[in-house]
Amino acid sequence: LPIYGGQDINRQIKALKKRPHIISATPGRLMDHMKRRTIRLNHIRTAVLDEADEMLNMGFIEDIQTILGGISSPHQTLLFSATMSKQVQSLAQKFMNNPELVKVKAKELTVKNIEQQYVEIPENRKFDVLCNLVDLQSPDLAIVFGRTKKRVDELAEGLKKRGYAAEGIHGDLTQSKRADVIRQFKEHTIEIMVATDVAARGLDITGVSHVYNFDIPQDPESYVHRIGRTGRAGTKGLAVTFITPRERHHLKVIEDVTKTKMSRQSPPTSSEVMAGNQEAVIHRILSTIDKREFEEYKPMANKLLEEVDSVSLLSATLKLLTKESNMAPVQLTEVAPLRNKKARAERRRGRGRKETVGRKKNYRK
Repeated sequence: LPIYGGQDINRQIKALKKRPHIISATPGRLMDHMKRRTIRLNHIRTAVLDEADEMLNMGFIEDIQTILGGISSPHQTLLFSATMSKQVQSLAQKFMNNPELVKVKAKELTVKNIEQQYVEIPENRKFDVLCNLVDLQSPDLAIVFGRTKKRVDELAEGLKKRGYAAEGIHGDLTQSKRADVIRQFKEHTIEIMVATDVAARGLDITGVSHVYNFDIPQDPESYVHRIGRTGRAGTKGLAVTFITPRERHHLKVIEDVTKTKMSRQSPPTSSEVMAGNQEAVIHRILSTIDKREFEEYKPMANKLLEEVDSVSLLSATLKLLTKESNMAPVQLTEVAPLRNKKARAERRRGRGRKETVGRKKNYRK
């Protein structure tokens, strides 16, 4: 049974009376049920904390301690974490009895059937290059990763202005909104999902053909997690990472830790993009002909052919259907990279304090 905020709590209470074997919960709503005594932890046999590092970074340390401390029955505790921070180690020492540590080696982190590329470009050209790559590569489903919530919002809005079927997903969205975006993505109602690292954690969506790292990941573990959204179930995938000239060293660190080599790609030229757009349009036209999805337009076509020759008519149609490269510019806020572990740690500590206080006062950002 899934238990999270935003759902009708009375409906959850009714479902809990059926005594589900497994409960998957967010900390806040789980503690709410603990206080109401609609969930009792005296018969728990297994407690699993998934994404332990991110949960603690987001300020849930006190909540996790309350929940794990409330389990009175003999049980096994499992912590899953991309990184083994001091907080995670401290949590393990406090709530686990002689725990075993299982590590996945770096050389096993990346998948062979994912082609990995990088494009080096100035910050102010990244969005146009992203649009050009999407036009040229025509992904079935694509995930674009941005570093911040604001960046995700800007990218999603910018892509929609350019005519792409795109939506953003991040932690500030309600659970129902996030679920709706994921549903649309799975059903191919939208073709591009823009996401932060945290929002995309745990996503298991088949058919993602491309991953675009619009902002370079902060650490190798995040990079591996991002590109792992594609190339699933034996399919091929493509991961493209954008870097600015000052981020070359950071890219090298990711390559060294993951023991992979990304191939450098030049940004596509305007002529390449135009040719790709034309090919895509021709494919759509031929597909429409194969499916005979044009009968109602025949009278209008015959009328036009009485006035214009067929080659001119088809050329004009191709021009209108092909995306032009001189679209209105989209302004994005530049995101400065976090250069070292100390800066990242300070940012995380600050974020954790802010969100913990906000949650205690029942504020929603």
